[in-house]
Amino acid sequence: MPICPPPPETSGSGGRAWIFHGLALGAAAAAAAAAYLYRRPRGFRSLAVGIIPARYASSRFEGKPLALILGKPMIQRTWERVMLASSLDHVVVATDDEKIAECCRGFGADVIMTSVSCQNGSERCCEALQKLRKHYDIVVNIQGDEPLIEPEIIDGVVMALQRAPDAVFSTAATALKPEDAFDTNRVKCVVDNQGYAIYFSRGLIPFNKSGKVNPHFPYLLHLGISGFDSKFLKIYPQLAPTPLQLEEDLEQLKVLENGYKMKVIKVDHDAHGVDAPEDVEKIEALMRARNIQ
Repeated sequence: MPICPPPPETSGSGGRAWIFHGLALGAAAAAAAAAYLYRRPRGFRSLAVGIIPARYASSRFEGKPLALILGKPMIQRTWERVMLASSLDHVVVATDDEKIAECCRGFGADVIMTSVSCQNGSERCCEALQKLRKHYDIVVNIQGDEPLIEPEIIDGVVMALQRAPDAVFSTAATALKPEDAFDTNRVKCVVDNQGYAIYFSRGLIPFNKSGKVNPHFPYLLHLGISGFDSKFLKIYPQLAPTPLQLEEDLEQLKVLENGYKMKVIKVDHDAHGVDAPEDVEKIEALMRARNIQ
């Protein structure tokens, strides 16, 4: 008896995400144009692999990668979206669970088995990278609970690292909704004028004297996607945990606390992650509205 059903034909890729900041070197028009077409550069950081970490054990949602979303496992939904990105030379699922591995192989995904001792997705990606036979310059860590991830965001994160040689990490942010201002599961970030990350927090940042949300300030919500320079990813797990990382429980702060630079692209795209079982219905409603089968 198969773990997951065979994949039916896929439909359209959904709406375009407009990448408008942090990709081009100062030219807003060029940054906007980058959303239309990913142009693969030659040479510097030219080869990219997408890795989707997936684990079965979860305190809030055990077996989440195998949860069905309109008849398909969530990991398959995510993989199909990632496969639409034009910047990736290869895509693999990294897991420590045979049930997830068997499911992924069933719908055609390449799978790399990783250790159960991996503490987070970054460590799992690092182990998977070391097991790949081919060298890659960039590793994109795409969370397996993002079944509506926009391929253009993946391309933007890759492009950010290709166009910022002083950065070793790239990620994405979007406009924060007022109702999410004090939700600690919604990570906020602030960036400088050149699009480099200054700080990430589970609290509202910046925080004004009134202690209230300023309706006129462009707060940013961090999206759960990470691009690594492959050389940096290999040393990242060896870096000791840092005070801010431990206090906020945010991996990306270890990058900043160790003095590395991180590029942030701004996109017009809502976060649609699945954190708990009740989120599945919300995702299915969005997919029906977008006519995604």
